[in-house]
Amino acid sequence: QLQLVESGGGLVQSGGSLRLSCAASGFTLDDFAIGWFRQAPGKEREGVSCISSGGSVTKFADSVKGRFTISRDNAKNMVYLQMNTLKPEDTAVYYCAAAFQGQESDNVPPKCTMTALGYGDDYWGQGTQVTVST
Repeated sequence: QLQLVESGGGLVQSGGSLRLSCAASGFTLDDFAIGWFRQAPGKEREGVSCISSGGSVTKFADSVKGRFTISRDNAKNMVYLQMNTLKPEDTAVYYCAAAFQGQESDNVPPKCTMTALGYGDDYWGQGTQVTVST
């Protein structure tokens, strides 16, 4: 069974940090670009960050630049989102998603997208709640 599972969410005070993890089972992540998305109550899902299959390309939403970092350990089949200096407006359910890209090479240029449509419907996790208190 192909599955993505997020973990690491929780309740944290404003200014605090959390590290989210995205674990894959049933497939290997090194062929996939990964995106992190979040959805707050009453709001649309928004892209937060993404990373190409080999990690050469990363992108961040303007709202999290300088505070969040994304990384991956393909040997462990894991992707991480390190969130620092958290703000109450970061409160949301965070999801990871995978899009097949192929392993980075001269024929497969690194890329990723923070648009949910770029990930289809098949490779999404169930989400992890992040709550930042004032």
